[in-house]
Amino acid sequence: MYLDAFSADQLSWAAAIVLLAFFIRGIAGFGSGLIAIPLLAMLLPLPVVVPVMALLDYSAAAVHGIKHRERIVWRDLLPMLPFTLAGSLAALYLLHRVDTALLNTALGVFILSYALYTLSGLAPQRQHARGWALPLGGIGGLISTLFGTGGPFYVIYLHLRALDKMAFRATVAAMFLIDGGIRIAGYLVTGLLDWHALLLTAAGLPIMLVAMYAGGHLHTNISQRNFSRLISLLLVGSGLALLLR
Repeated sequence: MYLDAFSADQLSWAAAIVLLAFFIRGIAGFGSGLIAIPLLAMLLPLPVVVPVMALLDYSAAAVHGIKHRERIVWRDLLPMLPFTLAGSLAALYLLHRVDTALLNTALGVFILSYALYTLSGLAPQRQHARGWALPLGGIGGLISTLFGTGGPFYVIYLHLRALDKMAFRATVAAMFLIDGGIRIAGYLVTGLLDWHALLLTAAGLPIMLVAMYAGGHLHTNISQRNFSRLISLLLVGSGLALLLR
């Protein structure tokens, strides 16, 4: 779809949404897709939004993953990968055979419930077993490929592993980099990712870089406790957005 197919108002609002989404990602290390995709889908067709955001998210993950690569906790990331791949393959098969409204509702309820649980202060502080990589990695791969919004499952898993904020940012960025590569390959195979999507992505890249820089600077002034609260609040917003989508 050509850029001139969209009005100036559509593109201006889309630019503002991308700016906000990646500013938040610069702070927290995730959340851009969860914030941008439901909002952009109100302005642009979803088959355009999902692959473009996949490319922008992939670029953002590369920025964080490369910059902080020494802080990636591979022993927590690697157990997720086989299950993420399996989930992505299942999603490509189910893409045209699934009730998306029902899945969106179930996903929103789950994310919102978990976020409220963590905000309640009842969440245990100890580390949880890496066995959580199986369900959360698999569901994350499935939902990421279907909707571009599976990041919370990776975030939840790494949050359960009790990583410090720098290790969390680097590890979740590396996971998004790998997950994004799988999804982009799938979109190429199915024809969702064409040169029109590449053109829109190129237009969004400068906005993404500026927003990530600004958010990353603000991140350095956030305490560990406030950072954890921010993650939970972003998950609340994500859950609500998916329920209202």
